[in-house]
Amino acid sequence: MTTPPVKPPPKDPMKAFRGITAGTLIIEVIVVALALPVIAKLGGGFTTTAGVLAFVLIAGLIATCALLKHKWSVWLIVGLHVVMVASWFALTALGAVGVVFSLVWACVFWMRRDLAKRMAEGRLPSQQV
Repeated sequence: MTTPPVKPPPKDPMKAFRGITAGTLIIEVIVVALALPVIAKLGGGFTTTAGVLAFVLIAGLIATCALLKHKWSVWLIVGLHVVMVASWFALTALGAVGVVFSLVWACVFWMRRDLAKRMAEGRLPSQQV
C-alpha cells in the first residue's frame, strides 16, 4: 500500500520579505559604520554627540534585525530613520545617509504593501493552482 504524496506547505512570501529587510538593515549598518572615520575627523571624535549617536544608531539597526518578525518593527525602522535624518544638525554626513536610506525604505515599504495586496487578492504565483 502506498501513501499519498504529502503536499508541502505553501511558502510564506512575508518570511522572504523579512530577509530583504534584514539585508537592507545590515547594508545600512555597514554604511553608517563607514561614516565613523568622518565623525572621527570632522565631528570632533567618538566621544562627542555625533559619535555616540552613530554608535547608538548602529546598535539600534542591528537590534532591529532580530525584531523583524513583529509587526511594530516597521515603526521601529521609521523611528530610527527619523532620528538619523534629524542627526543632520549633529553631523551632515549621517543625516545625508539617513535621507538616502529613508528613500530606500520608502521603496521597500511600497513593495511590501504591494506584496500584501497581491497576497490578499490571491495573485501570487505560489497561490495559483
